[in-house]
Amino acid sequence: MTYDRLVCANCAAPVSEGRCPVCRASRERLQQQAGGLFAQLSPAMLVALMILLIAVGLLLHQAV
Repeated sequence: MTYDRLVCANCAAPVSEGRCPVCRASRERLQQQAGGLFAQLSPAMLVALMILLIAVGLLLHQAV
C-alpha cells in the first residue's frame, strides 16, 4: 500500500502531506520500508518478469 492513500488518525489529513509529527513519522517509516527489491518495478514489468520465468521454466522442463 502506498502512503499517499493513507489518512492520519491524529489529524485526519493525508499522511503524504505530513502535517503533524505522527504523519511525518509514518511517512518516513513507510518510505524506508518501500525500498524493497520489487518496489521500483511497475506492475507491467512484474508481469513481464513472471511470464519470462514461466517460459524459462517450461523450456528447462522440456530439455530434461
